[in-house]
Amino acid sequence: MPYVSVDIDLSDIDTEDLIEELQSRRKEVELEVQNELVRKIYEKRRNGQDYQKELDQLIYETVGKII
Repeated sequence: MPYVSVDIDLSDIDTEDLIEELQSRRKEVELEVQNELVRKIYEKRRNGQDYQKELDQLIYETVGKII
């Protein structure tokens, strides 16, 4: 099967087109949820608390895979 390599500069693509493509792949753009998780992880780490649950959730929200 032949392959083709293409160089694309993402700055040449309209943001709306990128969002539409992500949504067509059923990937919701939920930066607010991720930001909240990062804030929770930061606070728990700063206070010496266990943040593993929040970290696992952040990884799942970002990558879509469970560790």
